Amino acid sequence: MAKVALVTGGSRGIGAAISKALKAAGYTVAANYAGNDDAANGFTAETGIKTYKWSVADYDACAAGIKQIEEELGPVDVLVNNAGITRDAMFHKMTPQQWKEVIDTNLTGVFNMTHTIWGGMRERKFGRVINISSINGQKGQAGQANYSAAKAGDLGFTKALAQEGARAGITVNAICPGYIGTEMVRAIDEKVLNERIIPQIPVGRLGEPEEIARAVVFLASDDAGFITGSTISANGGQFYV
Repeated sequence: MAKVALVTGGSRGIGAAISKALKAAGYTVAANYAGNDDAANGFTAETGIKTYKWSVADYDACAAGIKQIEEELGPVDVLVNNAGITRDAMFHKMTPQQWKEVIDTNLTGVFNMTHTIWGGMRERKFGRVINISSINGQKGQAGQANYSAAKAGDLGFTKALAQEGARAGITVNAICPGYIGTEMVRAIDEKVLNERIIPQIPVGRLGEPEEIARAVVFLASDDAGFITGSTISANGGQFYV
């Protein structure tokens, strides 16, 4: 029986590439999304991957959504915490609401999802938790104190939880993408992209969503069973830890 993988924010951008790659690798995939019904419906029509709508910032909604998935598809073996939002502003202009929304989704959302699934993974003595952090959680970024704090928190969460899960057969790892050629990034003004962003990337190009997806598929596999608490920096050489 195929292992079940759940990808949050799994119907668009990097998440969509992850969902597709996991399906191609033989997993039964469920893709969570928060709000864009048209994109989710189109994704399901294109891929056959079922989508489930809830906000990862809501603990009870996570519990209900995961229960539905496990009733329909089976226990979740692989959790990819990919959902994330931005509410960028320079710190002196950042509102408490902008701070709270990003922390609630990008950090607390990782807790909400993982906490709900963790007990089952412990009982079955197997699990893969893969957290999609960011280069900006490693190096920081002006205008993103909220986002950088949340993504850095995801890395601390990864390292601590990896130590708890190790003896239960659960690995917990993180991936930190740099600039990836998603719809959002490609919408940046071409002059800014070509003159300010890409020159910072030693390989001279944006990453592709599929490159992040392939790293997820590896970390989810049995071949990666000795890797836990690790961070993969997928940024074209832009930043080294």
